[in-house]
Amino acid sequence: MEAVPVRVRAYVTCVALAALLCLLPLPGLRTPWWAVGLLAALYAACEHVVRRRLGGTFYPVLLAGAFLLSPPAAALVPLPGALLSRAEQRPQALRRTWRAAELALAVWGAGRVHRALGGQDSVVGCDFPYALLPCAAAVLAFCAVLAVLDGGILAVAERVPVRRAWRGLLSRSLAPVGVHGLAGLMMAVLWRSPYGPVAALLVLLPMCVSWWVFAQYHRERAAHQATIRALVQAVDIKDGYTRGHSERVGQASVMIARELGMADDRVEVLRFAGILHDVGKLGVPTRLLRKNGPLTPEERRIIELHPEYGHEMVRGISFLGEARAAILHHHERIDGSGYPYGLAGGQIPECARVVAVADAFDAMTSTRSYSRARPVAAAVAELRRCAGRHFDVGIVDALARALARHGWHPAVTADVQPPDPADPPGPALSGPPNGDRAGAGRGAP
Repeated sequence: MEAVPVRVRAYVTCVALAALLCLLPLPGLRTPWWAVGLLAALYAACEHVVRRRLGGTFYPVLLAGAFLLSPPAAALVPLPGALLSRAEQRPQALRRTWRAAELALAVWGAGRVHRALGGQDSVVGCDFPYALLPCAAAVLAFCAVLAVLDGGILAVAERVPVRRAWRGLLSRSLAPVGVHGLAGLMMAVLWRSPYGPVAALLVLLPMCVSWWVFAQYHRERAAHQATIRALVQAVDIKDGYTRGHSERVGQASVMIARELGMADDRVEVLRFAGILHDVGKLGVPTRLLRKNGPLTPEERRIIELHPEYGHEMVRGISFLGEARAAILHHHERIDGSGYPYGLAGGQIPECARVVAVADAFDAMTSTRSYSRARPVAAAVAELRRCAGRHFDVGIVDALARALARHGWHPAVTADVQPPDPADPPGPALSGPPNGDRAGAGRGAP
């Protein structure tokens, strides 16, 4: 069993004790135990199906309990499902206890807020649209409790800085949990109606269908990621000199895209483009990619075919979208002197201009077997010098602004040894800095 730090066990113990305190008033309350048992069993069944078959967490039953029951009784609903669920990692008992305690506190908090705003009366009387206000407040409380507790465990267990631990947790959960809250409200209203609990259960059917569709989307997305990882690993194995280069170019491309204000879907496409920009190297002879000396004109022409090879390889992968154009054109230059088609200025797709800058930046700031890494400031200065001739001025400026704001913290580093200090450094970049053997280090003219 993996050793769990004492601070983590103490934190989970405190959360569990807080959850137990929420249950203390139960003996003095008139609790409809049959309703508690039915909701708890229903949540346990949904949790089993959703977590094992679809992935994720199913909250409508928990929120329905918060709208129907007293807060202490509602806090009981998630306990059987959470305590009996299978934990993916060890220690399982501690993880189950943590999950049960945080859900109990979140449901208890949602129930308290809902009751304080008169939500139970509005549910019984089907008082719309007033019933929506207590429901929204309860969902907000539910999300806030989960965000506070999850941020705390990140800070304690993962040593994430406090200012970063809670960043984005609440905002990211509001929309999906809000949908679950509406389903929970529909369950509660039908439960209190003349149709009874059986009608309330019918609400779960469309929710399960929509959840299944959502899970299918995530599975498809996971398949996309697996396809990209396989292609990148193949390139890294073939060209060890630039191992990790693809991921870093993807990271830099994302920084530029966000600085330019691109929509999230285009940012994702730029990430794919950066990661896969050199996939065409799979069609280039390995001896050329690993050649230590200068390239002959004929060898250079062979290597310069890699954008076209790459475009052919990914042509049938529909989810890449405009990333395919970036793979084909990331070696074009603003002045028209690039390859493979000699496009100039606005003829070059924007995504290709972004990847070109990201590619050159990483080539200069990474240590290769044939060149030493430059400081970030020196690389930016070189990009500015080449802007207007080889690179888009606006994109170079966007990268400079992003680096000034966030710095450069590449997630992947090159898996090569630095050059021997006795070896002469690669020649200065009289042409554009470049991310492959066709125009960088010892392969430069």
